[in-house]
This record gives sequence, structure tokens and C-alpha cells, in this order.
Amino acid sequence: MSALTCGFIGLGLIGGSIAKAIRRRLPDTRMLAYDINTASLDLAKEEKVIDRICPSVDDAFRDCDYIFLCAPVSHNAENLLTLKNVLSPDTILTDVGSVKTGIHKQIEELQLQSQFIGGHPMAGSERFGYQNAKASLLENAYYILTPSEEVPEEKIKDYRKLVETIGAIPLVLSYEEHDYVTAAISHLPHVIAASLVNLVKNSDSEEGVMKMIAAGGFKDITRIASSSPEMWQQICLTNAENIAKLLRTYIQSLEVIADNIDEHKKDNLYRFFDTARNYRESFISAPSGPIKAEYVFTVDIADKPGAIAAIASLLAMHDVSIKNIGINHNRELAEGALRIEFYEQTALKKAVEVMKEHGYKIHTR
Repeated sequence: MSALTCGFIGLGLIGGSIAKAIRRRLPDTRMLAYDINTASLDLAKEEKVIDRICPSVDDAFRDCDYIFLCAPVSHNAENLLTLKNVLSPDTILTDVGSVKTGIHKQIEELQLQSQFIGGHPMAGSERFGYQNAKASLLENAYYILTPSEEVPEEKIKDYRKLVETIGAIPLVLSYEEHDYVTAAISHLPHVIAASLVNLVKNSDSEEGVMKMIAAGGFKDITRIASSSPEMWQQICLTNAENIAKLLRTYIQSLEVIADNIDEHKKDNLYRFFDTARNYRESFISAPSGPIKAEYVFTVDIADKPGAIAAIASLLAMHDVSIKNIGINHNRELAEGALRIEFYEQTALKKAVEVMKEHGYKIHTR
């Protein structure tokens, strides 16, 4: 791939992560960026992620092969209107929003269909801002592309190649299908996570007992409730029809489960949990599934200073890289006081062997 010029309008978590990934994988790329947060731009320039800071959406963007629209969705219309006046006919416009209908309609109104390939990297973090961006955020993540029908096939092929080069997995969908799918597997879970957190907040005692012992499964399924409230407010407003439709279906299913619990219908309850378990397990076992297998074990450790450091040092001496490590404060769903996660199966297997050789008790489920 020849050297590219990429422009970024908005350089937060996702825009910054894409820029860092391009810089890592295609170091000769020339990159420029505009953001109302000048501190983010200064940091990106200091880190040599971008080459040029733009004071506005100006003529500097004319030379870009790709322009990434990474500002909040509410700014897209204004930015697109400005870009139309400086845009080269060879430039491909793309965005990173998790809702596609609105941006595609704006593109149609401005008659820029031949230059637009919608983009949605299916990666993120409960943290936000350029300071939390990292090149690895996109690795092995699905990156959904929603090209306008008028975009030349060669341009789509080039963009797919770029996505693959930065370590993501491109998947082409229509923008209508994208919005329905993401409402189910991304947007609705955020609504549910936030509602669960608020339920506990409103149900807790004055002493905050629920908050104190909340761990395990509760923390796992509500982690995403820490995401940006402004961003999720905008997502709910821009994908309202799909989210509301699925939410009402979900509410109806909860009412059925509540009735089954009230009436002690044990067979129905078993089928409910068994069906969910089997379907969820199929995500993990499928090579292209959205939930990847975890390479993790828990281990019993003594409650004394240096216990965690000793394990980390032991694994490091045997060239085993640790992805994540943390204490299980609530072990309803997992034995062992310390949870250690690895990047791959071979590292997990070697770590188990090393730990057992040194007398540690390992739990792999």
C-alpha cells in the first residue's frame, strides 16, 4: 500500500486509536487532525501520531486519501457541509459512529454518496478521550463498513485492505442492517447495564451494602455502564426506533420470566437458562463469533505482602506474558483468590504447568 494522507476531524478514543494504529502499521502515512480539544491535538503531535494540527476544517484536508469523521454525531452535518467545499473527488469520507442511518441521509442530501463508506469499529472502552486511545484497541475487532451504493468497488476494496492492515476485521453491511444489529448487540446492552446499576443504587440500604459487595457477575455485566453518558444519550436518540422496538421485546420477555418465577414453573426456568447458556457458548466456540474465548485461571494465594508479585515474577521468569491480573473479592462464580488472564492458549497452558510445579492450586473453570 502506497503512502497515504489521512485526516481526522475529532481525535478522541476511537479517532485517536485509529490514528495510532495507522501510525504503527503504516508509519509513512501523513496525518493531520482538527479537534476542539487542543490538548488532545498537542499530545498527539508530541507523540508523533499526527504530523499537522489544523485550526479548523480547512483546505489542508483537500489532499487526504481518507477523512475520518470522529467528532460527536451532532457535529457531522456542520463538518460535512464545510468539507464539501474543500473535498477532493478522490477522497473517501468515512465515520466511526455506531449509528449509520443519520450520516447516510446527510451524505445523500449533500450528494456525496460516491465518496462515502460508513465505518463502525466494534471496539471501545468505558474510558474516553485521546489520552485513553491505543493502537491495540482495534486488533481482532470487527470493523463494519456501510458503503454507499455509488462508491466504486475498487475504493471499497482499498478501504477493506486498510482496515485489515491496522489489525481489524472488515465486515460489509447495509446501513439499515447495521443499525438493527448494533441496537441488539451493543446499544440495548448499554441501556440494560445502566438500568441495572440504577436499580441497585435505588434499592441499596443507607449503609450501601449492595454497592460494597457488588462484584463477580454484576461487575462483569455492568462494566459498560461507565461509558460516556453524552455519547449514549446521542446513540439512543439517533437509533431510537430500533432500540425502543428491541427494548419493548426485552421487557415482554422479562415479564414472562417474572411470571415463571412467581408461579414456580421450574421447567420453563430451566429452559430459559439452558437455552441462553447453549447459545452463549456457541459464540465462544465459533471462530468468527463476537465473544472470544478467554485464556484464564484462578489461583489460591496467601493473604500476605508480596504474594501477587511473587506469581508475576515467577511467570515472567518463564517468559509467560500476562494480559490481566486481579483479585476476586467475591468468588460466587469462580474459585481462587487471584484471577490471571493470558493472551493465548499456549501461554495459559505453560502458566498452569509452571504454577503447579511450584505448588500452587489452579482452578481453570
